[in-house]
Amino acid sequence: MNAAVDVLQSTHPHINRDRLWQSLMDLARLGATVKGGVCRLALTDLDRQARDLFVQWTEAAGCTVSIDAVGNIFARRPGRNPNLPPVMTGSHIDTQPTGGKFDGCFGVLSGLEVLRTLNDLGIETEAPLEVVVWTNEEGSRFAPCMMGSGVFAEKFTLEETLAKVDAEGITVGQALNAIGYAGPRQVSGHPVGAYFEAHIEQGPILEDEHKTIGIVMGALGQKWFDLTLRGVEAHAGPTPMHLRKDALVGASIIVGAVNRAALGHQPHACGTVGCLQAYPGSRNVIPGEVRMTLDFRHLEPARLDSMIAEVKQVIDDTCRQHGLTYDLKPTADFPPLYFNPGCVEAVRGAAQGLGLSHMEIVSGAGHDAIFLAELGPAGMIFVPCEGGISHNEIENAAPDDLAAGCAVLLRAMLAASQAIAEGRMAV
Repeated sequence: MNAAVDVLQSTHPHINRDRLWQSLMDLARLGATVKGGVCRLALTDLDRQARDLFVQWTEAAGCTVSIDAVGNIFARRPGRNPNLPPVMTGSHIDTQPTGGKFDGCFGVLSGLEVLRTLNDLGIETEAPLEVVVWTNEEGSRFAPCMMGSGVFAEKFTLEETLAKVDAEGITVGQALNAIGYAGPRQVSGHPVGAYFEAHIEQGPILEDEHKTIGIVMGALGQKWFDLTLRGVEAHAGPTPMHLRKDALVGASIIVGAVNRAALGHQPHACGTVGCLQAYPGSRNVIPGEVRMTLDFRHLEPARLDSMIAEVKQVIDDTCRQHGLTYDLKPTADFPPLYFNPGCVEAVRGAAQGLGLSHMEIVSGAGHDAIFLAELGPAGMIFVPCEGGISHNEIENAAPDDLAAGCAVLLRAMLAASQAIAEGRMAV
């Protein structure tokens, strides 16, 4: 215990920066693309190779590895008291088709580096520690995203999840069996003493503010819609402007309204029209139908609802003025989330103790930690990524920043282990 206290009181990061970086580069070779990124879709043979490497590394670090029925991998380092719920960390190692080396992978391998560092220092924690690889966080091959943690948190049923199919008709269950990762362990019911997830920011704020550590306060609530506008297709030449029912003109007004709503509800508001398709798609035909997606995000539920109400009013007014009809269908609803104050303070204390520049930040993206936060105390650590670019082959992060984030993770996990042992962190 004294060695753990020494780490918490020291200003030395202890993390082996070069070892962490080399592990990231070794993993990135599996599915490496010519542009310097990674294509390693969930439950493919490349994913199997990456999973095998993680298992090899964690077993070499003295961990016991178990796999559950949806393919989540748990590498457990024992603690002094096996009856305490574990302090967990992790993320994912599947990527986008044109993904980078660090999204998700940094969270997994920073957890591995924490275990290796504790071994180097001869530290035995009070509570067990676990590093987790969550299955199919990206959702690139199988929908929905955050699949493994979603089943773990009982947001999705195992049966329905295993039946999900990819574009070729292969089910999740078939893919898990094909790569040998349909595990025997029960998915739900696993205790969570605390959960931390280290991640690149995937945005430009930390870099713009010249900060090394983002203390993640929570995650934006998200509400998504599919909107279909219907007008009348007509010839682009003979039809006078004032007699048209142009669905694309209506869509352009709504795109502007989504943008204005987000700008009017700062801070933390985001509004996006990510997909827009006009039909029939001929240069000399007035579009009679437009299908578009609406994505609204905010940290405060009331302001999220206000953004949506403002845009719905514009939709009503626009359709009335332009002779259109519409269908608005909700497709996703994730409430805003505030992370556990104890976990947030553990991250803050670690950053301060190491003398690292830091700031409070909110996650605009979905992460496995969002589901874990419903099972126990949870928090996240962000580090900068170059240009704020992620989900891209040019995704990049500095070795020093990654090591700093890992050092914060080490301290946060040690602090949580002590708090759980002393009954100061509610499970």
